[in-house]
Amino acid sequence: MALKLTDGIKDKFYFVCGMSLPVKTAKRLEALGMISGTKIYMLNKKKSALVVVFRGTRFALGKAIAQNIEVDDIKSNNTAENKSGGYI
Repeated sequence: MALKLTDGIKDKFYFVCGMSLPVKTAKRLEALGMISGTKIYMLNKKKSALVVVFRGTRFALGKAIAQNIEVDDIKSNNTAENKSGGYI
């Protein structure tokens, strides 16, 4: 069941399913490593922005961008830290 990244819950892992963003923004996120299937961790959630971790790096995403990123909940191993002791 896909949901918007803004609907996600803090301290949970998700998989990126797709993006409905302007081409320039989508290409930039893809260049940073956010592609379909990427594991993403929601580190913090504020009114105007989300802080997420993917590919070992923290990113702040504005709500306007995050609303257009579809993610799917990861059912297993959905804890704040993975077995290696770090985020993603």
